[in-house]
Amino acid sequence: MTPIYLDYAATTPVAPEVAEAMAQCLTLDGNFANPASRSHRYGWQAEEAVETARGQIAELIGADAREIVWTSGATESNNLALKGVFESAGKDVGHLAVSAIEHKSVLDPAQWLAEQGHELSLIAPDSSGRITAQAVASVLRSNTRLVSVMLVNNELGTINPIAEIAQLCREHGCLLHVDAAQALGKMPVNVTELGADLLSLSAHKFYGPKGVGALYVRRSPALKLAAQIHGGGHERGMRSGTLATHQCVGFGVAADLARAELERGSEQKNSPEQVAQLRDRLWAGIAGLPGVRVNGHPSARACGHLSVTFGELDGELLLLSLRELALSTGSACTSASMAPSYVLKAIGLSDAEALATLRISLGRYTTEHEVERTIAHINTVVGKLTAKVS
Repeated sequence: MTPIYLDYAATTPVAPEVAEAMAQCLTLDGNFANPASRSHRYGWQAEEAVETARGQIAELIGADAREIVWTSGATESNNLALKGVFESAGKDVGHLAVSAIEHKSVLDPAQWLAEQGHELSLIAPDSSGRITAQAVASVLRSNTRLVSVMLVNNELGTINPIAEIAQLCREHGCLLHVDAAQALGKMPVNVTELGADLLSLSAHKFYGPKGVGALYVRRSPALKLAAQIHGGGHERGMRSGTLATHQCVGFGVAADLARAELERGSEQKNSPEQVAQLRDRLWAGIAGLPGVRVNGHPSARACGHLSVTFGELDGELLLLSLRELALSTGSACTSASMAPSYVLKAIGLSDAEALATLRISLGRYTTEHEVERTIAHINTVVGKLTAKVS
């Protein structure tokens, strides 16, 4: 029996419409050319397709197309945002404040900047995994150059109050970077309403292809970034490299699909609202198990996320026993480690509790039948494992 896919937070399947559009950009009879080849029609057509896609992404987040910089994904976007801001300021030492439960693609470059002599503060979350404006205010300094807080936490699904944090940053005179990889397609994301100066995006988190992302870089007032990849001066000097037409086009189509889905609202099949209803049904079906509890904010949470602690059962044994389900113990980027999740530890879970926690994430293609099968399977497996422990 094929396992039920419940790891949408790690990656989403490419939407059929996206795959079809990408396939038309690969072969000789399609739009295959280098978008930077401006001496012939093939290159012009590829450039037009890339720019159309740039506009589609900009429209989804309420930005100007000129504010979208192509990258290989959110990891590169996060590196470009953090390192780009600090390196553009020269050798002056600055202060960086980042959430303690950011993705490693923010925490690692932040640590790298600290090793280069800059000052670093980690912002503590509350027990639900939220980073409050008050928590940000407590670490700000006179030389704070950048604050980085994700919109949706990748393990918990908790939504942070970015607009409040942005207002605080404006009053303090520092920049705000937001990793929005887990938010796109699940909720409205508008850079003006959020107040972000920099915003990282990834296509494969919302039914687009892997290997392509973008960084929103505010234009008014202009924001300067030091490039991290050199070799041709593409993307207005911020990111060199030949653009993959098919990936950019796929990202653009995924953005159009997400915008249309959000505009149609809750009546649309497997809209974000309906995905949330399926998630809540799944939780209701397993909430009665002994020692089971949900992590994260009860209401300020992305539609598909469900972080569940199963008492003090061995998480790896539980994961192996749930053979009918494809899910994870946490972030895909740290899943090879046997150490307890730093995100769960930061919100107060013990090592044993963190190791007994699974991240269940639903998405556009999750069905009611799959949810009912999941409920039955989890109840059966956990019941057997609990009996063995007792």
